[in-house]
Amino acid sequence: MVGGLVVMGLLGAVVGVCLALASKIFYVYVDPRIEAVEEALPGANCGGCGLPGCSANAEAIVKGINPPSSCVAGGPEVAEEIARVMGMEVAAREPDVALPGCRYGLMDADVKYIYDGVQDCRAAMLLDGGAKVCYAGCLGLGTCVEACPFGALSMGEDGLPVVDEQRCTGCGTCERVCPKHIITLSSNTRKIMREYTTDDCTTPCQRACPAGIDICGYIREISEGRYLEAVRVIKQRNPFPSVCGRICVHPCEEACRRSLVDAPVAINDLKRFVTDYERSGGRHVQVDRAPEHGRRVAVIGGGAEGMTAAYFLNRLGYGVTVYEASDRLGGLLRTGLPQNRLPAEVIDWDLEGIIDAGVEVKTSQLPGRDYTIGGLLSEGCDAVFVATGGWDMRMSSRTAGPVPGVDLLVDYVLEARQGKALATGRNVLILGGGHTALEAAGACVAAGSESVCVVFRGSRQEVSDEAVAAAEAAGVRVLFDRAVVRMTGSGAELSHVDIAGPDGRVERLAIDRVLAGAGRFPELIYVAVPEDGEEETGHGWQTVIPYAGLYARQDAGLFRDGEATSDYRAVIEAIGSGRRAAASVHRYLSGEPVEAPANMIRSFTPVLSLDSLEPVPEIPREKMPELSPEEQILHPSKEIALGFSKEQADRESRRCLQCGIICYRRPKNMTLH
Repeated sequence: MVGGLVVMGLLGAVVGVCLALASKIFYVYVDPRIEAVEEALPGANCGGCGLPGCSANAEAIVKGINPPSSCVAGGPEVAEEIARVMGMEVAAREPDVALPGCRYGLMDADVKYIYDGVQDCRAAMLLDGGAKVCYAGCLGLGTCVEACPFGALSMGEDGLPVVDEQRCTGCGTCERVCPKHIITLSSNTRKIMREYTTDDCTTPCQRACPAGIDICGYIREISEGRYLEAVRVIKQRNPFPSVCGRICVHPCEEACRRSLVDAPVAINDLKRFVTDYERSGGRHVQVDRAPEHGRRVAVIGGGAEGMTAAYFLNRLGYGVTVYEASDRLGGLLRTGLPQNRLPAEVIDWDLEGIIDAGVEVKTSQLPGRDYTIGGLLSEGCDAVFVATGGWDMRMSSRTAGPVPGVDLLVDYVLEARQGKALATGRNVLILGGGHTALEAAGACVAAGSESVCVVFRGSRQEVSDEAVAAAEAAGVRVLFDRAVVRMTGSGAELSHVDIAGPDGRVERLAIDRVLAGAGRFPELIYVAVPEDGEEETGHGWQTVIPYAGLYARQDAGLFRDGEATSDYRAVIEAIGSGRRAAASVHRYLSGEPVEAPANMIRSFTPVLSLDSLEPVPEIPREKMPELSPEEQILHPSKEIALGFSKEQADRESRRCLQCGIICYRRPKNMTLH
């Protein structure tokens, strides 16, 4: 027995030595900061950081993969504690809040069947996409409520989720478990950047608005007497609400579902009412601003598009300076409309709101004399956005064009026909313009250009075979089905142009001058690119083209089919384009692709709709009060339209059916949802 004990003791000693050696051999160092960071984390394991649990996030923070503020559930206090452990500073972070995107529960919506299966939205989704006829409708089974680790969600009496914003941490759990993507994370930045997609519950008026304003949202605020909040909803997409309340061509009203009953809601007159209310109070309503991050953007052009881009870039946290060639902001708003329709003080009010938000403005600034794009980039701007497309910019004398190396085809051809001595480039590219482009190509060859290339977005049918043959015989290269996708250069000089073919392949051409055949300068974003071996000379630049908008039928290149190429489109399109430009700048500088969502709703996108409504009581549309004919004659510059009274606005706002994709306020329940 003693021998057995001795043997067991020896075996124990051997095993102990082996374990000690193994611990040395297989030892894995664990950074003590990981444990300290994990202790600081709330332990919710919600996945809001993008990783499976707090332990994984603690390790990612210590390794530098995630920032100290990556825990959305912990808030600023947790971020500050983690930063203290790591010896770092915490960058300010814009909070996210869950936002349900459906306004009609099962009891108020059209349904295909009564579901009585497993009470989970993911299970219900497996049966023909759920019980609702609307493909974007909430299924109302509360899967998001059950999944929320912080108790920030509950089901309302209407069968829809309700968010407690005080408890919501923006962890995104509800967004991940919703099979229909009805509930999403929202912040002011997300609202500015958002493009409506086929996954969203959108309304006919909202889809028709070139600026994408939440029209039902602001009319709902008006109906409840929250006029300034209605202005805030509008300004989330449009910083010129007073101007648009007077001159917008309101395509939203053409799409209004109420016209199936009697007459469309006076959407634009209601916008005018709340903006007049804001102006009467003397204080500008502002959209919340994202935390400043130290980056700067210059905007060239102080018209509607440029100032819109400047406003939203400022709201996204950028320092913004606008350079305007004339002595006043406003562009065509000041020169193209009479005072009795758009008074100057109305323009000034909206512009003051943009400036009060923090946008810096420099007027009487001419390109080439006071600044160059290359100079702005080398002086610290992270990007430059050029928005000088209107014809009014050609009224001011200038020493150089706003776009380096780019001039208008119409100006060049006019000078050629007048027999003037032509200043042409060595390598010229002419973009669009039909037979006029081929005429200009011949003039460039005659003036001494070494190479001339004409690029058409469309097919060969744009011009005659004879004209093409004549141009090619003169040494001109003519290309069809091509798009200009990038320009590069240095300082005030253009050096190369990239063109993409129908197969997506890109060809780089040595070009020092472009003649644009669209009748206006293109909207372009310029960013700095270091020049190889020439760091001491400053920065080179390249262009980034803002992603396509509501009417574009192509995604790539300049002057896409369907987009505005003249000044006869409404100002509301310029405003929508300015917001998309700001979003494009932010995407590029944030390292994201500059492109619209693949399923973005455009003017030609088929969306589920209705061609008739259940009986809805007819309610007469309110008429806009106007000056009498006699007063119009006596005071020709006085504004004709006088604006709604509060009583009119209240009555008109209640005509709104508060539509969804196919849902609307039914006669059986005329209260707002």
